[in-house]
Amino acid sequence: MKNIFLFILVISTLSCKAQQIYTLRPTEIDLPENSYQKDTNNELPSYEGTWKGTWNNKTLFITFKKITNKYDSNFKYYKDYLVAKFKVQDSNGNSLFDNMNLPDENAKIKGISFRRYGDRYSLVFIDPELCNTSGNISISFTDSSKTKLNWKLTLGSNMITTDCQYYNTGIPEALPKEIVLTKQ
Repeated sequence: MKNIFLFILVISTLSCKAQQIYTLRPTEIDLPENSYQKDTNNELPSYEGTWKGTWNNKTLFITFKKITNKYDSNFKYYKDYLVAKFKVQDSNGNSLFDNMNLPDENAKIKGISFRRYGDRYSLVFIDPELCNTSGNISISFTDSSKTKLNWKLTLGSNMITTDCQYYNTGIPEALPKEIVLTKQ
């Protein structure tokens, strides 16, 4: 009986594979299934918190939060990344856009990875409430104290169909194309 237990234990140990861990800046293009793209260098916490900037008489407040060890069903691996929620106010303080209370899994801005070269972090923006407006965002620090963040948004080719509430008026600008944000 003791030998059977020992045999099962050895077989179980040998058949278990340790999860492979990769940095947020992997050299591999395709990560293996069930691996973990981990923030091993602890880079994402520098982005966490609330940031503020103004453009076109509007003020953007955006809060970044680090998500850890979350399974990505598209790529079939686990990863650490940022999510962002934002609110935009006009010059009178009236709210134009506000998704700060959305659950993290429904955030309209989700991190992808660091760019292969340089220190830019890439995120994707998808807003179902604005007729699925989408785009890519890159952020990077402008100073060594990490209190200023350079933001660039490149919108995708968003097609407005007749079922879009903004079909006749055009989709409002929810986020700036370029801005420098200051940590609050």
